[in-house]
Amino acid sequence: MIIFNYLLICLIFGTTFLAIKVGVDASAPPFFSAGLRFFIAGMLLFCWLVWRKKATLTLLFRKEMLLTGIGLTFGTFSTLYWAEQYVSSGIAAVLSATGPIMILVLQTFVLRLETTRLSVFGCILGFVGIIILLLPQLAVSANIIWVIGSVAILVGELFYCMGALYSKKVIQQFPESSPIALNAAQMICGGLLLLILSFFTEPVNVQSLFSPKAAGSLLYLIVIGSMVGHSLFYWLVAKTNPVFPATWLYISPLIALAVGVVFYKESITWLTAVGVVTVIAGTICANLDSLKALLQRRKTA
Repeated sequence: MIIFNYLLICLIFGTTFLAIKVGVDASAPPFFSAGLRFFIAGMLLFCWLVWRKKATLTLLFRKEMLLTGIGLTFGTFSTLYWAEQYVSSGIAAVLSATGPIMILVLQTFVLRLETTRLSVFGCILGFVGIIILLLPQLAVSANIIWVIGSVAILVGELFYCMGALYSKKVIQQFPESSPIALNAAQMICGGLLLLILSFFTEPVNVQSLFSPKAAGSLLYLIVIGSMVGHSLFYWLVAKTNPVFPATWLYISPLIALAVGVVFYKESITWLTAVGVVTVIAGTICANLDSLKALLQRRKTA
């Protein structure tokens, strides 16, 4: 189930970048549509769990849910949605792949956790692959607003990594609560913060959300991207560690680029192919020790 769910979130999150781009291109306000996505998804999940008596309303008022929501939802997606006004979905996915590297750096130098040389090498190799993928676009897309958008995504990834590490602590702190309930609560908090940000920073034309492209994008992101994808991510963090689930960020650029080729007729050069192979090799190396430990634990259980 761990491997299956990991591959599933790779597929889901790999397509959400294009879904975000479709919504933004359809003139949906970035902060408002992001906030609406996570608030609705979180509310639907949380109400379902309360109805099944697997969550209580008091969970929504814990500061841990607010802090997790700031990291995993607000900080990550406010920057991503804004940036995709100027950066293509494929490049946004590529830049998001810096997440696992940031997590390893934070674990090693801030939390003082031991990291194997193979994991470090795998992350470095994966990062090199991302750079190779990025170079052709840098050659034709280098402009100030594009650079600002790219930096914004990287800042968002820093929020994401801190949220992923903190979420592991929260899961351990609330062992009686389902990871899905914790995820729903943080999405509600993060979604509310995004809606507040939208209220103060952007004009909102609600009619723009009812166009076929904007409505389809929002529906897909609410149900598949948030309710399914983020719940599976939280489940994987609970079952493994913060690094392993976050390595979907290595795989999703490949899916995002492939979707771009199919739906936007984007071309793939030989340099892109080299980057793809390098990213996959780095992902395998970065996760090999974790996978071996998981398999060994299953055998002895």
